Amino acid sequence: MLEKPILVAKGVGFIFSMLLELISRSLSFRLKLIRHSMSSRVSSEPGTRRNIVIVGASIAGYTAARTIAQYLLPNSEYRVVVIEPRDHFQFTWVLPRFCVAEGHEHKAFIPYGGYLPAGAMEADGGKVAWLKDRVASISRENVKLTSTGQEIPYEFLVVATGAGATDTLPSRVGAEDKATGLELFKEMQRRIRDSKDLVVVGGGAAGVELATDAKSKYPEKRVSLVHSRDSVMHRFGPKLQAAAMDGIKELGVELITGDRVVGEDKEKGIATLKSGKQIACDYLVNCTGQRPDSKLVAQLSPSSISESGYIFTKPTLQIQDDSLPNVYVCGDVSETNTTHPNSRSAMRQAMTVAWNVISATEGKKPKSRYEPHWLDGVIKLTLGLDKSVSSVGDGKTEFMFPAQDKHIDLMAAGAWHKLGAKPFEDNESEFLSKIKSKI
Repeated sequence: MLEKPILVAKGVGFIFSMLLELISRSLSFRLKLIRHSMSSRVSSEPGTRRNIVIVGASIAGYTAARTIAQYLLPNSEYRVVVIEPRDHFQFTWVLPRFCVAEGHEHKAFIPYGGYLPAGAMEADGGKVAWLKDRVASISRENVKLTSTGQEIPYEFLVVATGAGATDTLPSRVGAEDKATGLELFKEMQRRIRDSKDLVVVGGGAAGVELATDAKSKYPEKRVSLVHSRDSVMHRFGPKLQAAAMDGIKELGVELITGDRVVGEDKEKGIATLKSGKQIACDYLVNCTGQRPDSKLVAQLSPSSISESGYIFTKPTLQIQDDSLPNVYVCGDVSETNTTHPNSRSAMRQAMTVAWNVISATEGKKPKSRYEPHWLDGVIKLTLGLDKSVSSVGDGKTEFMFPAQDKHIDLMAAGAWHKLGAKPFEDNESEFLSKIKSKI
């Protein structure tokens, strides 16, 4: 009887402690600003800037950039250098839905820039330099850009390169520019719409959501979901697994568990399973596995990479390699024992990195520690275009909250607001005018 209120109390306590920490840091920074403004030193623009390089600007890298820029003192000798190849923030949670629901795909591309502190990217005195590029390699002193070959020295490096099931839809867009991304969405929408026998491989969140969305929108279509485990959503609690299985069966999706696709004959329109069973398939969508993008760190410190490809970190989120104390990692690419990595855990990791980098710029030892928390693992799973179920649990207790959804775009406007953009107005040209080709 008391399990639910106890769990809620624990969750509220955790949120309250986070808010207290943010308030404490904000007040401390205000006092620091006052002391800085009253300093007898003559204020002047910094000379040679010392770089805090952030590789990747998904939610972890973007949050780290925002937080560090927010807490750097005026005229600091340090600046944040963000290296990101995409021209928009790609909102990954909505990707499976927008692969099926037409006319909303533009909402997955949120303009960059608005999440940063005001004036952060100004040419004179800005705290952030943004490079639209990829990093080709990392050394102990600098990062090398792919397009220009420029080598950028760093005092601190933050790796936030992420992870995904595949490099393409529905897990990732698979394009660096919005225009190409929109075309990829429309092509997948068309292929799903035109298919008669859709096969979705992988029973994690992306696979379950795409399969149930497709069956919900096209009830006459045969949709098969193939998963290698005995239950979909197998990494989560038994109640969410059961709710997902019920939602799948209620819609009429053919669920095949304990088996996997080992071949596809596109000419015959058949997918072959490991068991030998063959199923009709005129379009196959792969939603399997998480693959961390850790190749840059693997070149720099091979011993820091786990067997599954994640980057080992200390609780301070410094890389585990003691010879690289100025290299930090946050987000899905990091090995932090986070049970269900998502945007909440990525943002908390990013803030831990930011506090530690700020401390290090002041000559202090990094002290902030990231500890996984069950509240980060709260998940909302859609089961068709108008139904969802949310799961809250700490590994021992699990509660489900089914809901009827009114917003087919999954309330994407909220993410735009969160990232400082007006839904759904794209001021791409304003941001692109401030990015640099080199520094």
